[in-house]
Amino acid sequence: MKGLVMGHIYFVRHGQTVWNAANKICGATDIELTELGHAQAIEAAGKILDEGIQADEILYSPLIRAAETARHISEITGIPRRAEQRLIEQNFGKYESTPRNGEEFFLAKQQFMNRFEGGESMLQVAQRIYNLLDEIRAESDHKTYMLVAHNGIARVLNSYFYEMTNEEFAAFGVKNCAVVRYDFV
Repeated sequence: MKGLVMGHIYFVRHGQTVWNAANKICGATDIELTELGHAQAIEAAGKILDEGIQADEILYSPLIRAAETARHISEITGIPRRAEQRLIEQNFGKYESTPRNGEEFFLAKQQFMNRFEGGESMLQVAQRIYNLLDEIRAESDHKTYMLVAHNGIARVLNSYFYEMTNEEFAAFGVKNCAVVRYDFV
């Protein structure tokens, strides 16, 4: 039955971090939320309640910025949470702590096969995220997940659901604590 929705997931990007505020790439570096980041997570949880968004479980990246965002959402909504290693942000290697809008980094994000020096390739990240999404999809007819993770993960997740050019992929982003729904079809 083509077009029949098989289930869905929600994605929430973590709140603002100290390095987000300083325009630096966080990557796999474990960076804390700012006060604003905590407030954004609490606000997102309120939005989830107000809009009647329901999920059976929150899966979150164990990096502190996503873990704290998931904690706030879980405590306010009552949705249970557990860490999911595969949701850790991409290791951007030599680019971590460098400017987010650096031209060299922007171009490097379009080279899917190449590992960032000291880090992971886009394809390595895509493999772990696509595998996770395939597992979630297999049980999506009876369980809805909310994933709390990072902008690099959002990019890969979006590419699972939508066709994107390399340029669109490299430029894609989700605002801190935005709640995005994706439907399995």
